[in-house]
Amino acid sequence: MIARPLALLGAALCLTACIDLAPRYHRPQAPVPTAFPVGGAYPPAAATAPVVGWRDLFVDPKLKAIIDEALANNRDLRIAVANIADARGQYQVQRSDLLPKLNANLGGAFGQTPASVVAGSAAAGAGEVNERVFDANLAVSAYQLDLFGKVRNLTKAALDQYFATREARDAAQITLIAQVAADDLTLGSDRALLAIARDTQASGQVTLTLTQARFSGGIASQLDVSQAQTVVEQARSDVARLTTQVAQDRNALDLVVGAPVAEDLLPGGIDDPGIAVSRLPAGLPSTVLLERPDVAQAEDQLKAANANIGAARAAFFPSLSLTGSGGFASLALSGLFRGASAAWSFAPTLSAPIFDAGANRGNLRVAKAQRDAAVASYEKAIQTAFREVADALARRGTIEEQLAAQQALVAASADAYRLSYARYEAGADTYLNALIAQRTLYVARQSLVATQLARADNLVTLYTAFGGGVN
Repeated sequence: MIARPLALLGAALCLTACIDLAPRYHRPQAPVPTAFPVGGAYPPAAATAPVVGWRDLFVDPKLKAIIDEALANNRDLRIAVANIADARGQYQVQRSDLLPKLNANLGGAFGQTPASVVAGSAAAGAGEVNERVFDANLAVSAYQLDLFGKVRNLTKAALDQYFATREARDAAQITLIAQVAADDLTLGSDRALLAIARDTQASGQVTLTLTQARFSGGIASQLDVSQAQTVVEQARSDVARLTTQVAQDRNALDLVVGAPVAEDLLPGGIDDPGIAVSRLPAGLPSTVLLERPDVAQAEDQLKAANANIGAARAAFFPSLSLTGSGGFASLALSGLFRGASAAWSFAPTLSAPIFDAGANRGNLRVAKAQRDAAVASYEKAIQTAFREVADALARRGTIEEQLAAQQALVAASADAYRLSYARYEAGADTYLNALIAQRTLYVARQSLVATQLARADNLVTLYTAFGGGVN
């Protein structure tokens, strides 16, 4: 007897998801050129090469150690990992609706009824009738057959959302790695600027002391003393400002890492060999952007929105739900599994929408609008990625020449200051020319540090823009 409801349930499962009302998914055409810009500011094209992982990109073991620590401790990354577990759980819950939920039940019913009520007449007799019924069964409650693919499309949407959260986690990790590297480089550059300011203050103080002595001897003027003091005070102000900035840089790095970073892992300056960053390949086709985690995340969300249209369409059609059970029933517990105690029930219910005040039509409009918005978001993600790569390539194409020019400027400024100061000491020139040369050297050294930082940041930006590997 139990085999009969199970056979009916099996036949019903064979009818599940006969029709899929979701639109066929087609990846939208990328709204960007097939290749990145060339010429002018851009570097020459090179052979196509895969984007390297961060362990190959950053060659400094100290920076790698800091990044490893950030991957273990950063709270934003932990949130992204928790979101993956959340989306996976939601997918498992939604997927469970594809199959009936089978429950085992063991129970009894006890009661007492007056005999007159049972007999149907007040004069039929006196006394009571005791009722005892025991039953054990396997039951399915309100299982909805997926005749038009509603449950299957909701499950697919949940799966695509799960995939999207995994891509979001990878995007968060790439952003975290780039942020750690950028904060590390910023700390190194500010430490280098602080060293330059201290060096300028020290050398300026020596000049100021000498000028004051010359003034006391009647050789220099009060103007020379005041001019020499301007360099010292400017450098002293910069030292105070940069000391604060270095402390704040350290705090920013500790925050993004999620734990205090050991002093021996921190950079000594921007030109420290420990901050060296290797090069990235050029000449990659723009199709590589489709593999960026944020772009892939946008496409997964588009697929989920596409599946939701199928679920919204299915709401216009009838639904068939099944409730049934099969097992044993007896008036005595001892006879529950004996003799002719088999019992079963099967109750299918067909429900068809007739009037819903436009709710189903409204839900379909919402699903289509969300799909259209997801298409636009996907296309914008590609356009944003293309712009980020193009900007980074434009910076890369000129930064080496700018760095070389800045290094030459520092060397020339150092020679000009040395010669101007020597002429001033020999009495062949005024102190004004030496002062101008010293200020020019100070600014040139600061600009060199800024250019070195821009070069390193550019390589980190290229890693992020190309969707660099997470390993």
